Amino acid sequence: EGEVMAVGAGKIEKGQRIPLDVKVGDRILFGKYTGNDIKIDDQEYLILREDEILAKLSGAAKAAGGKK
Repeated sequence: EGEVMAVGAGKIEKGQRIPLDVKVGDRILFGKYTGNDIKIDDQEYLILREDEILAKLSGAAKAAGGKK
């Protein structure tokens, strides 16, 4: 589970830009072995492609997940 810190402009397909379904601040679920780890100023980040995101959590799911 993580929080989206930044997003790109989306990919270009058949000459049209396809906007992303996630935005900064969204809580997401991703696979254990997906993405690339980077470290910037002693802070670790994970870079993912949008198709590596398993789910976008809503406010209710985030609240329920925090109670476990």
